[in-house]
Amino acid sequence: MRLSLIILCVILSSCAHAQKKNQENFAQDIIAIKKVMEEQQKAWSRHDLEGFMHGYWANDSLKFYGQSGLTKGWHQTLANYKKSYPKPEDTGVLNFDLLDISQITPGAYWVMGRYHLKRSVGDAQGSFLVIFKNMEGSWKIVADMSASDQ
Repeated sequence: MRLSLIILCVILSSCAHAQKKNQENFAQDIIAIKKVMEEQQKAWSRHDLEGFMHGYWANDSLKFYGQSGLTKGWHQTLANYKKSYPKPEDTGVLNFDLLDISQITPGAYWVMGRYHLKRSVGDAQGSFLVIFKNMEGSWKIVADMSASDQ
């Protein structure tokens, strides 16, 4: 009986420790993902589209779904941004409103939110859902679905 009680205590203690560790990892992941998005806001707002793209997986398997349909690949996504936002007044100042960050699996999260562009050529806003994956210690967007309110 005593041995069973000791084993039960050890099991419960290790479960509590694992849960606390998972919560700590989750909190660290969220901070890291938010940092990537903060850096994207800064890069976009200074019309540094290449810097903005540092938050994306630099791979041909990157997927972006927007008003023009599905785009595949980092280079094509950057080319589309450069075509749609050729001048600083087109990019304006970007702000994200993050509404939900949820873990999909260990090492992968979705982020749902709203984007707001304050621009001299007319403000723009819309919704997005991005999927972040931990790629060799760096959080990168592997899929993006964005829609303008217009």
